[in-house]
Amino acid sequence: MFELHPKLFADTILVADWQLSRVLLMNERTYPWLILVPRRANVAEIGDLDAADRALLIEEIARLSDIVRARLSPDRINVAALGNVVPQLHVHVIARFRDDPVWPRPVWGALPPVPYDAEDLMRRVEEWRAVLG
Repeated sequence: MFELHPKLFADTILVADWQLSRVLLMNERTYPWLILVPRRANVAEIGDLDAADRALLIEEIARLSDIVRARLSPDRINVAALGNVVPQLHVHVIARFRDDPVWPRPVWGALPPVPYDAEDLMRRVEEWRAVLG
């Protein structure tokens, strides 16, 4: 049975459930940051998915990247599946801009996280839900 890892549960807000993945918004206002989590139990690596789910995950990554690009016009979209802290397979899709505070370095550990205030968080979640379904 699929269960979201406690760290992802604590750091994100549910936006949508797609065919394979749960789409989450990272509670970090510095960067527009979404996460795809395949709703499969005991999956740590992309290679742990069967061939059909691997293909679907790649399509969902491309779909989310296309939506982020169309909505925000970032200079770059970073896509990563690290798993060093959270072993559950999850894929980060982060809009990056040349004027963000750590460009061009990776976002992980560069600055302390800055969560959204409650009102802004709910507004962002609703905006993403409107475009992601």
